Amino acid sequence: MSIGILGTKIGMTQIFDENGLAVPVTVVQSGPCIVTQIKNFSTDGYNAIQIGFLAKKIKNTNKAEQGHFTKVGCQPQRILKEFKVESTENFTLGQQIKVDCFEIGQFVNVTGRSIGKGFSGLQKRYNFSRGPMTHGSKNHRLPGSIGAGTTPGRVLPGKKMAGQYGNKNVTISKLKVLNIDSKENLLLLKGAIPGKAGNIVSIAPSLN
Repeated sequence: MSIGILGTKIGMTQIFDENGLAVPVTVVQSGPCIVTQIKNFSTDGYNAIQIGFLAKKIKNTNKAEQGHFTKVGCQPQRILKEFKVESTENFTLGQQIKVDCFEIGQFVNVTGRSIGKGFSGLQKRYNFSRGPMTHGSKNHRLPGSIGAGTTPGRVLPGKKMAGQYGNKNVTISKLKVLNIDSKENLLLLKGAIPGKAGNIVSIAPSLN
């Protein structure tokens, strides 16, 4: 099935490969997710599957959301996400999407919210070099010139300056699936993924 899944980042550890080398892995609690809506080209203009993750209480759900989940016949879901598919024939409302939709050795793309670092300077945010640290220097960690004077007489859009660092959606491409635990719904991915432990991440098959 060419569809992704939602999960929760558990944390990082390491395993040993067949050569005895330690390999860093990230453990992700993946699903189970529920198919909450099926979109077709004839009605919506594109084919997509909407899945829900992490059930929530009905009292925390508005009337519109309650009607949406009543059609499916499932408990309200906290997180909803769409995945575009070529065909919707193999999907039904209420169907569970589990980690067995992936295979060991497969490459996936992982999207998550990166850790927020707050308001940061240019050295931390963009790896700018420092100014001279000698006595008399007034440019230790300053940005330097941010543009010409008379022409154009303004700071051009996109100029790298100090500001909010992190707390953005980041996608890491082509991470290898090293192991799958279908009983506990765990995925072991080679390397690191965005965010801290407990973050919600989206895992989708890599197209290339």
